[in-house]
Amino acid sequence: MVVPGLKSSRPGRRASRWLGVVLAAAIASFLLAACGGGDDNSDTTAASNNATGTSGTGAAGGGESVNIGESEFKLDPSDVNVKAGTVTFDVTNDGTITHDLEVEGEDQGVEEKTDVISPGESATLTVDLSKPGKYEMYCTIDSHRQEGMEGDITVQ
Repeated sequence: MVVPGLKSSRPGRRASRWLGVVLAAAIASFLLAACGGGDDNSDTTAASNNATGTSGTGAAGGGESVNIGESEFKLDPSDVNVKAGTVTFDVTNDGTITHDLEVEGEDQGVEEKTDVISPGESATLTVDLSKPGKYEMYCTIDSHRQEGMEGDITVQ
Protein backbone atom coordinates (compact mmCIF):
# COMPACT_ATOMS: atom_id res chain seq x y z
CA MET A 1 0.00 0.00 0.00
CA VAL A 2 1.30 3.45 -0.89
CA VAL A 3 0.69 6.29 1.54
CA PRO A 4 0.93 9.82 0.10
CA GLY A 5 4.04 11.57 1.30
CA LEU A 6 5.89 8.37 2.28
CA LYS A 7 8.55 6.70 0.23
CA SER A 8 8.13 3.11 -0.85
CA SER A 9 10.29 0.54 0.87
CA ARG A 10 11.07 -0.77 -2.65
CA PRO A 11 12.37 2.22 -4.60
CA GLY A 12 12.91 1.73 -8.31
CA ARG A 13 10.62 -1.29 -8.64
CA ARG A 14 9.15 0.12 -11.85
CA ALA A 15 12.63 0.98 -13.12
CA SER A 16 13.95 -2.51 -12.38
CA ARG A 17 10.97 -4.07 -14.17
CA TRP A 18 11.70 -1.96 -17.28
CA LEU A 19 15.39 -2.78 -17.02
CA GLY A 20 14.46 -6.49 -17.07
CA VAL A 21 12.25 -6.01 -20.14
CA VAL A 22 14.95 -4.06 -21.99
CA LEU A 23 17.58 -6.63 -21.05
CA ALA A 24 15.38 -9.52 -22.25
CA ALA A 25 14.72 -7.70 -25.55
CA ALA A 26 18.44 -7.07 -26.04
CA ILE A 27 19.27 -10.74 -25.42
CA ALA A 28 16.51 -11.90 -27.80
CA SER A 29 17.79 -9.52 -30.50
CA PHE A 30 21.33 -10.81 -30.07
CA LEU A 31 20.22 -14.44 -30.30
CA LEU A 32 18.11 -13.80 -33.40
CA ALA A 33 21.00 -12.00 -35.09
CA ALA A 34 23.39 -14.83 -34.18
CA CYS A 35 21.03 -17.47 -35.58
CA GLY A 36 20.56 -15.53 -38.82
CA GLY A 37 24.21 -15.85 -39.77
CA GLY A 38 25.30 -16.15 -43.37
CA ASP A 39 25.74 -13.48 -45.97
CA ASP A 40 23.29 -10.82 -47.04
CA ASN A 41 22.18 -12.71 -50.15
CA SER A 42 21.46 -16.06 -48.47
CA ASP A 43 17.68 -15.74 -49.00
CA THR A 44 18.19 -14.92 -52.68
CA THR A 45 20.60 -17.83 -53.09
CA ALA A 46 18.21 -20.27 -51.40
CA ALA A 47 15.33 -19.14 -53.62
CA SER A 48 17.52 -19.52 -56.70
CA ASN A 49 18.68 -22.98 -55.61
CA ASN A 50 15.12 -24.20 -55.13
CA ALA A 51 14.12 -22.93 -58.55
CA THR A 52 16.98 -24.63 -60.41
CA GLY A 53 17.63 -27.64 -58.20
CA THR A 54 21.34 -26.90 -58.06
CA SER A 55 23.36 -24.49 -56.01
CA GLY A 56 26.01 -22.04 -57.03
CA THR A 57 28.52 -23.49 -54.60
CA GLY A 58 30.12 -26.89 -54.55
CA ALA A 59 29.52 -29.50 -51.91
CA ALA A 60 32.22 -30.69 -49.57
CA GLY A 61 34.94 -32.33 -51.61
CA GLY A 62 34.39 -30.12 -54.66
CA GLY A 63 31.15 -31.73 -55.84
CA GLU A 64 27.80 -30.22 -56.64
CA SER A 65 24.81 -29.64 -54.30
CA VAL A 66 21.17 -30.16 -55.17
CA ASN A 67 18.24 -29.05 -52.99
CA ILE A 68 15.23 -31.36 -53.10
CA GLY A 69 11.91 -30.65 -51.40
CA GLU A 70 9.58 -33.56 -50.69
CA SER A 71 5.85 -33.37 -50.07
CA GLU A 72 2.77 -35.43 -50.79
CA PHE A 73 3.39 -36.74 -53.45
CA LYS A 74 6.10 -34.96 -55.40
CA LEU A 75 9.77 -34.05 -55.54
CA ASP A 76 10.68 -30.41 -56.14
CA PRO A 77 12.41 -30.23 -58.52
CA SER A 78 11.64 -33.60 -60.04
CA ASP A 79 14.31 -33.41 -62.75
CA VAL A 80 17.85 -32.15 -62.24
CA ASN A 81 21.01 -31.85 -64.33
CA VAL A 82 24.42 -32.18 -62.71
CA LYS A 83 28.03 -32.54 -63.75
CA ALA A 84 29.69 -35.91 -63.26
CA GLY A 85 31.28 -36.26 -59.83
CA THR A 86 30.23 -36.31 -56.21
CA VAL A 87 26.76 -34.83 -55.73
CA THR A 88 25.22 -33.92 -52.38
CA PHE A 89 21.44 -33.93 -52.16
CA ASP A 90 20.06 -31.67 -49.42
CA VAL A 91 16.59 -33.13 -48.89
CA THR A 92 13.86 -31.36 -46.91
CA ASN A 93 10.55 -32.97 -45.99
CA ASP A 94 8.04 -30.16 -46.63
CA GLY A 95 5.14 -32.60 -46.26
CA THR A 96 3.06 -33.89 -43.38
CA ILE A 97 4.14 -37.55 -43.44
CA THR A 98 7.53 -39.30 -43.47
CA HIS A 99 9.57 -39.61 -46.66
CA ASP A 100 13.06 -40.62 -47.77
CA LEU A 101 15.05 -40.25 -50.98
CA GLU A 102 16.80 -42.95 -52.96
CA VAL A 103 19.16 -42.24 -55.86
CA GLU A 104 19.61 -45.17 -58.21
CA GLY A 105 21.57 -45.75 -61.38
CA GLU A 106 21.08 -49.37 -62.31
CA ASP A 107 23.46 -49.21 -65.27
CA GLN A 108 26.04 -47.30 -63.19
CA GLY A 109 25.87 -49.54 -60.11
CA VAL A 110 24.57 -46.80 -57.82
CA GLU A 111 21.91 -47.25 -55.13
CA GLU A 112 22.01 -44.90 -52.12
CA LYS A 113 19.26 -43.55 -49.89
CA THR A 114 18.60 -41.36 -46.89
CA ASP A 115 17.16 -42.50 -43.61
CA VAL A 116 13.47 -41.77 -43.07
CA ILE A 117 12.89 -38.00 -42.89
CA SER A 118 10.17 -36.76 -40.54
CA PRO A 119 7.94 -33.82 -41.53
CA GLY A 120 9.85 -30.55 -41.23
CA GLU A 121 13.21 -32.32 -41.01
CA SER A 122 16.11 -32.55 -43.48
CA ALA A 123 18.72 -35.09 -44.53
CA THR A 124 21.84 -35.06 -46.66
CA LEU A 125 22.76 -37.75 -49.17
CA THR A 126 26.15 -37.69 -50.90
CA VAL A 127 26.38 -39.92 -53.98
CA ASP A 128 29.18 -40.69 -56.42
CA LEU A 129 27.65 -39.85 -59.80
CA SER A 130 30.92 -39.94 -61.73
CA LYS A 131 29.47 -41.91 -64.66
CA PRO A 132 27.43 -39.82 -67.12
CA GLY A 133 23.91 -40.97 -67.86
CA LYS A 134 20.40 -41.10 -66.41
CA TYR A 135 19.73 -41.84 -62.76
CA GLU A 136 16.45 -42.09 -60.89
CA MET A 137 15.46 -40.52 -57.59
CA TYR A 138 12.36 -41.45 -55.63
CA CYS A 139 10.75 -41.99 -52.23
CA THR A 140 10.83 -45.67 -51.20
CA ILE A 141 8.16 -45.43 -48.49
CA ASP A 142 4.93 -47.34 -49.16
CA SER A 143 3.54 -46.45 -52.60
CA HIS A 144 4.92 -42.88 -52.64
CA ARG A 145 6.88 -43.49 -55.83
CA GLN A 146 3.82 -44.79 -57.66
CA GLU A 147 1.91 -41.71 -56.44
CA GLY A 148 4.39 -39.38 -58.15
CA MET A 149 7.38 -39.01 -55.82
CA GLU A 150 10.00 -39.70 -58.47
CA GLY A 151 12.28 -37.84 -60.83
CA ASP A 152 15.30 -38.07 -63.08
CA ILE A 153 18.89 -37.00 -62.62
CA THR A 154 20.87 -36.36 -65.79
CA VAL A 155 24.63 -36.56 -65.26
CA GLN A 156 26.76 -34.94 -67.97
